[in-house]
Amino acid sequence: MKVVRRLEEDRNSIQHEQNQGYIKMKKFRFVMLMFLLVFLTAGVTILALSFGDDKAVNVGMQERAEFNKLYNTYDELKKNYFQDIDEKNMIDGAIDGMVRALDDPYSDYMTQEESKVFQESITSSFEGVGAEIQELEGSIIVVTPIKGSPAEEAGIKPNDKITEVDGKSIQGMSANEAVMLIRGEKGTDVTLTIEREGVEEPKKITITRDEIPIHTVYAEMLEDGVAKIQITNFSSHTDKELNEALQEMEEKGMTSLVLDLRKNPGGLLDQAISISNLFVPKGELLFQVAYKDGKVEEYRAEGGKKITIPTVVLVDEGSASASEILAAAVSESADIPLVGEKTFGKGTVQTTNEFQDGSNIKYTMAKWLTPDGNWIHEKGIQPDKKVKLPAFASLSYIDPELKLQVDSASSDVKAAEQILDELGYNPGKVDAYFDENTKNAVQEFQQDEQLEPDGILTGETTVTLMNKIRDHLNENDPQVQEAVKLLSEEKE
Repeated sequence: MKVVRRLEEDRNSIQHEQNQGYIKMKKFRFVMLMFLLVFLTAGVTILALSFGDDKAVNVGMQERAEFNKLYNTYDELKKNYFQDIDEKNMIDGAIDGMVRALDDPYSDYMTQEESKVFQESITSSFEGVGAEIQELEGSIIVVTPIKGSPAEEAGIKPNDKITEVDGKSIQGMSANEAVMLIRGEKGTDVTLTIEREGVEEPKKITITRDEIPIHTVYAEMLEDGVAKIQITNFSSHTDKELNEALQEMEEKGMTSLVLDLRKNPGGLLDQAISISNLFVPKGELLFQVAYKDGKVEEYRAEGGKKITIPTVVLVDEGSASASEILAAAVSESADIPLVGEKTFGKGTVQTTNEFQDGSNIKYTMAKWLTPDGNWIHEKGIQPDKKVKLPAFASLSYIDPELKLQVDSASSDVKAAEQILDELGYNPGKVDAYFDENTKNAVQEFQQDEQLEPDGILTGETTVTLMNKIRDHLNENDPQVQEAVKLLSEEKE
């Protein structure tokens, strides 16, 4: 009330002064003051300029001398390049160059379009081939194909090197640049040129793109109350999917668990924390984060629902990042055994910073340590029980468009002979040469699968053969068998 009254008094006073002519006096004084201010400003400016450009520049902004070369380069190109430059592309390229100079495969600059693709890969479905890739020493390497994806169906495997996309070399590209070439509309084809360790010749694989749903948890009941739950990656809803799967398995009589993290490239850190918390007792360490200033932040298990039934975790060379956080947490803080092969070895933590235009930078901001303080980067985690998959599990994919018949000779023929032999069909000598014995084995296979027994390996026959060997591996998976054996021994 006093404030309102005071405002009213001030307004009445001003009106009174205007009526008495006082306002004319104020105008004159105001003009004189403005003239004096302009005069003084001009004097200060002349004085500043007399001491050089550096002094003038420092008025109103902090000088960053380390950027002079960058600014000069930009100005030089903008002024003298023989064509008009795209200013946005130039700035994007400068930022991308700075991030690349870190020489860190996990740090990226993403344009607005690339950032959108990145977000889709962890929050919803997307259209593409379904393979997690990374850039490593200038090459694009497959971390793992997504379960049930066209890439997996086509035989793409962890550690495959992609050298070309539709005949275009991707050597030296970032992972994001490669993703933009590989992804595309559902129903369209993309041809990847693959180099695989142990295979002499590069292989071209044509894959039909499809919608890749981000469904990350798959559960099934095995025998004797053993449930097998596979987590394919850590997306925004993985913990919810896992809890639903656990409830489903409990209703089916689950008494022990095989948690399958094989070919899981990682994902969101908060999901790894949430899921690790299910298995690690309250108060025990999950992992640690070490920053460059020496600060170490500890993450400990909280209370809530806990999985207390006997559990074994499966890992392999495709288990990376968040998968390794979970594997290390349950191994070192909950004494849960790991079975399989050495993990990928990614021991760093990334964060993102988004710009106003929708682009962002993803960069490494710390390294993570296991509960025991181990840094597994580029070393991986060794399983408690090392079990390799059989040799046929890494056989090369055979393109159904190829026509393999008598007198054919190639690495594809050798792969076909190895598969036929593993499935119980005798192809004779496994020597990469398609002879009469190979033809007879193909015919026998075709008859069993109710296909035309022409003895030629192509089209539907090839697809059926590849599906059969995949099913054969699933039914005779030595890593799962070892996990089940450990669980049965624990029950005893």
